[in-house]
Amino acid sequence: MKTKINALATAMFIAMLITACNSGKTQEDEATTSAASVPDQIGQSTVKDDVSEKNVVGVAVGSADHTTLVTALKTAGYVDALSNAGPFTVFAPTNAAFDKLPAGTVEGLLKPESKDALRNILEYHVSVGVYKLENLKDGQKINQVNLDDITISVKDGKYTVNGANIVATVPASNGVVYVIDGVLLPPTKK
Repeated sequence: MKTKINALATAMFIAMLITACNSGKTQEDEATTSAASVPDQIGQSTVKDDVSEKNVVGVAVGSADHTTLVTALKTAGYVDALSNAGPFTVFAPTNAAFDKLPAGTVEGLLKPESKDALRNILEYHVSVGVYKLENLKDGQKINQVNLDDITISVKDGKYTVNGANIVATVPASNGVVYVIDGVLLPPTKK
């Protein structure tokens, strides 16, 4: 039995090797051809699935109130990362929340030279793991992807995160999205 399995594995390996050698292309040629035929973004975000529940990025993309957030995610190169399995808890500021920032702030953050600052802010809106609303406690601190903590407040049945109101909860295939009415700004590093 062991001999048959080894023989089968060897035969499969040889068949793959012959197929690779007979292609007539080098690995470099193959990489060039592949790179030319794929869109700018590759990865999990390119998977088309109109049947399953949307992931956290799909939730944002599908919301007319989150176009600024989607633009920021694309600029920072985080669409694929947040399209992966997660699980994630995302605090998603609305366009109106971004509009509350001082004039020129968003435009400045979208410039290539501000990519690190933009990433830090976006990472401050994401937690690894799913934090369900009913399990959030007043004064609870949650460590974010940028390694800083946010603080949850609960008063009279209303939830806030660093003072921003949680106005909606949207489940996603890879976590949960909390729509918030403010942009969370990470603490300044000392």
